[in-house]
Amino acid sequence: MEIKPVSDRMFALIVLYDMHTTFFSSALDGISDQDAHNRLNTEANHVAWLTGSLVQQRFEIANTLGMDRKQPADELFKDNKGIQDNITYPPLAEFKKAWESVSPILRDAFANVDDDKLDSPFEITGMKMTYFDMITFIIYREANIIGQIALWRRLLGLEAMKYM
Repeated sequence: MEIKPVSDRMFALIVLYDMHTTFFSSALDGISDQDAHNRLNTEANHVAWLTGSLVQQRFEIANTLGMDRKQPADELFKDNKGIQDNITYPPLAEFKKAWESVSPILRDAFANVDDDKLDSPFEITGMKMTYFDMITFIIYREANIIGQIALWRRLLGLEAMKYM
């Protein structure tokens, strides 16, 4: 994807965002819906929850920047809802479809956000920061979750995630 002129502050974040957009599918490649729910007898968040949470995050940030849409599994993730035992989360293919629908919209919002918006206050659950700080954290969290899914691949006996 070509990046049109954007705020200097947003340029690097958009480059990372584009990487994460691609890495998401690579991380999920070959994970079955059954394996996506396997917690390997731990309390760790399984792949299905990690995936849905990441998709939810993209929808939520897009909504704060002007979009008005929800992912199909919104009820399972809204209000930062943690993993729920005894729930079968949607198939990974559903999350991928939602990811593919929101990603270009959010990317466009990132490319067009102005400095006034980036400097404006953002507050969530008692935390105060600027929009720029929140977007930076979101990009960091995406890398973190994709890394967790990549680790789950290996723990589930699959080959390592491919980056290209």
